Amino acid sequence: MLIVIAILVFVLVAAAVFAAASFVDQRSAQARLLRERLATVQKEANQQPNEELALLRDEMLSKIPALDTLLRRSERMTNFQNFLEQADLKVRAGNLLIICVITGVVGGVLGLLLSGPLPPNQTSLFVMLGVVVGGVIPYSYASYRRTKRFQKFEELFPDAIDTLARAVRAGHAFTTALELIASEIAEPVASEFRKLFEEQKFGLPVRDALINLTERMPLVDVKFFVTAVMLQRETGGNLAEILDNLSYVIRERFKIMRQVRVYTAQGRLTMMLLMGLPPVIVVVMLTTNRSFILPLFADPIGHTLVVAGIVLQTIGYFVIRRIIQIQV
Repeated sequence: MLIVIAILVFVLVAAAVFAAASFVDQRSAQARLLRERLATVQKEANQQPNEELALLRDEMLSKIPALDTLLRRSERMTNFQNFLEQADLKVRAGNLLIICVITGVVGGVLGLLLSGPLPPNQTSLFVMLGVVVGGVIPYSYASYRRTKRFQKFEELFPDAIDTLARAVRAGHAFTTALELIASEIAEPVASEFRKLFEEQKFGLPVRDALINLTERMPLVDVKFFVTAVMLQRETGGNLAEILDNLSYVIRERFKIMRQVRVYTAQGRLTMMLLMGLPPVIVVVMLTTNRSFILPLFADPIGHTLVVAGIVLQTIGYFVIRRIIQIQV
């Protein structure tokens, strides 16, 4: 018990010290940015006229300068920032990590409070479980937002392709048709095509702008669209007809996916019952016949059985999920 309390106090003190140091470092952030800009201008002035200058987009991973400098050394954090942008969350990767640490500490404290009458080894288990669950909650929320945004994009994407095909058939240029999609289709399709239009408008080649679209939206339908457009621009052909065929294929694919979802309804229901039934039984037994279920948590053999049950439940969940997931 004392060890767990000491660990929690250490984490809280370390977080407070880091926050104070970041506040002191933030006061010199403007001076640091000014020095970097002056160095960049001086470097460009010393370059030869025939040297090519690359236009780079600088993305901050945290508003805290010290944390931003530390996170820039990891490529995974850059990918994590892209993950948050795909979820349309207006938060930096470093700030989300801090939120995960805070929620993890809160979960550990709640686990410590809930396990007050239990032995020290079980208290440590509750604290560790609370830290893990609390730390994973913000990331799970971001993943949920990202999945929902992708699903909404896939639902509206055929309408965007139809709008693009009609605009091209009416005589508009491909780049002008992109602006029409940004103004007529709902979010999140509008924002993504607006970025596509603005990138090519400010001088980025259309091919690179389309590739950036696939990086922001790594969906199969988007890759089909980008491949079809790039091939048409290189080899020629009727772009409107190509887009009509692509829209038809995407809609037929959605029909098949809905049919598959109907066919796998029994498997999904089985998975929910198998995952939800054991916790419900434990809660009911604790309420109705507490003396019967308490040995499962008080006896060492009961601890082993609980761990084995959780492991088997997890394995069964992934097995059933793999069975009912059919790629279309």
